[in-house]
Amino acid sequence: MFPIISNQKLNSYLKEIADVCGIKKNLTFHIARHTFATTITLSNGVPIETVSKILGHTKLTTTMIYARVLKNKISSDMQKLKQVLEGKDSKAMVSRKVRS
Repeated sequence: MFPIISNQKLNSYLKEIADVCGIKKNLTFHIARHTFATTITLSNGVPIETVSKILGHTKLTTTMIYARVLKNKISSDMQKLKQVLEGKDSKAMVSRKVRS
C-alpha cells in the first residue's frame, strides 16, 4: 500500500521536517517510536498491551523500554482510581442506608 523506504531515508525526511518546524532535536525513527508510544498512545489512555501490538513487539517488556510511563500519566491514572473508589464508597453507603 505504501512505498517501503529505508531507515536512513526516513531519518532524512524527519530531519527535513524538523528543520522546517524549527525543531532543534535530532529526530530519528527511533525517537519517533518513543514519542508515539509515550506521548500519543499511553498518555491518552491506550493500554500498554495494545501499544505493544501496534509496535509489533512479541514481549511486553520490549514495549516497556520504548514506552516510558510519564509522571503525569501516573497522576492521571491515580486520579481516575480515586474517583472510582470514591464512587464505589458512596454507592455502598447509599445501598447500606436503603437496607437499614
